[in-house]
Amino acid sequence: MILIAGLGNPGTKYEHTRHNAGFDTIDELAARHGIDIKKSERKALSGEGVIAGQKVILIKPQTFMNLSGESVGDFAHFYKLDPATQVIVFSDDVALDCGHIRIRKKGSAGGHNGLKNIIAHLGTEEFIRIRVGVGKLPPHGDMVAHVLGHLTPADQALFDQAKEKACDAAELVIAGHIDQAMNENNRKVVSA
Repeated sequence: MILIAGLGNPGTKYEHTRHNAGFDTIDELAARHGIDIKKSERKALSGEGVIAGQKVILIKPQTFMNLSGESVGDFAHFYKLDPATQVIVFSDDVALDCGHIRIRKKGSAGGHNGLKNIIAHLGTEEFIRIRVGVGKLPPHGDMVAHVLGHLTPADQALFDQAKEKACDAAELVIAGHIDQAMNENNRKVVSA
């Protein structure tokens, strides 16, 4: 079994904001595979299905971003999952331009409070994260306003492409091809 969490904030106020890139991406993955994420359990909305021959649980934590680990950790502990191989997290990334994704097997939270809380609740930095670019903060911009803001139409089109890439990558990871997913996506990101 593989747990796939899409991070975001619940409520219509936050729908389709940059910070809800994880929610939007997991909704895309669920739609591809006919999985309804509607069951309320363990501080999340969840749905079960099969992707690439593996049983999966897709979740959208309802704790607000900064406490995402409460739900992710509860699911992982309940199902006795190995985070290094059985937990995948979709999150937004303000260090990546729209249209790009980055996949990591482990690492720090990189300033992302949702990932920081997941690390605290799982007790490890070793879990797969697929970060979806939502655009860099403009010079002298306000980070909170940026992540809780909406994408421009041009950036939305790029984000929609990144969402597709993130779902393709997740399918590869679930099928046991994480290195392929990383090679196909990470090499395309050029550091500034």
